[in-house]
Amino acid sequence: MKFIYTLMFITAAALLSGCVTGRNSLVLDAVGPAWSQPVEESSTLTNGTLVVYSAYRISADFDESDPRRPEYSDYKIFTTDGKLLRKVHNKSGTILQDVVPVALAPGKYNVVARANGYGYVTVPVMIVAQEKTILHLEGDSSADQSLFNQTNSVRLPDGRIVGWKAAPNL
Repeated sequence: MKFIYTLMFITAAALLSGCVTGRNSLVLDAVGPAWSQPVEESSTLTNGTLVVYSAYRISADFDESDPRRPEYSDYKIFTTDGKLLRKVHNKSGTILQDVVPVALAPGKYNVVARANGYGYVTVPVMIVAQEKTILHLEGDSSADQSLFNQTNSVRLPDGRIVGWKAAPNL
């Protein structure tokens, strides 16, 4: 009988220790806006835009207008020195339940978000005035795959494209 209790204790300890491992163990290369995006010189806008297609939320929300439509999970934006800048509730509130675009001042930030199949990942991002930086962590990227190659894309370990690699001149 003692053996069974010892075995149960060891099994429980092993299972519980798996829950306390680092949440943000995967850090990817820096993502920026598409290299080929034209910059509108005449515009007076100084902010850029961040769009994060994070992994879908785990729990369903049956109070929504369409509970069968998946919702993107929330994420956090940090400054490069680790200070929390913003928590983003990644649901637009529209019937389409699309992602929320976030206006940010030009610069470098770290996004901590759930990636499908990887848990929480940290993605450094570069925000450029008047341009859009897009992250695809949901697992079914709508990005045009033919535009990407090994030198201009940031990928997850399994090869899925996350976004455009930040331009080397930024």
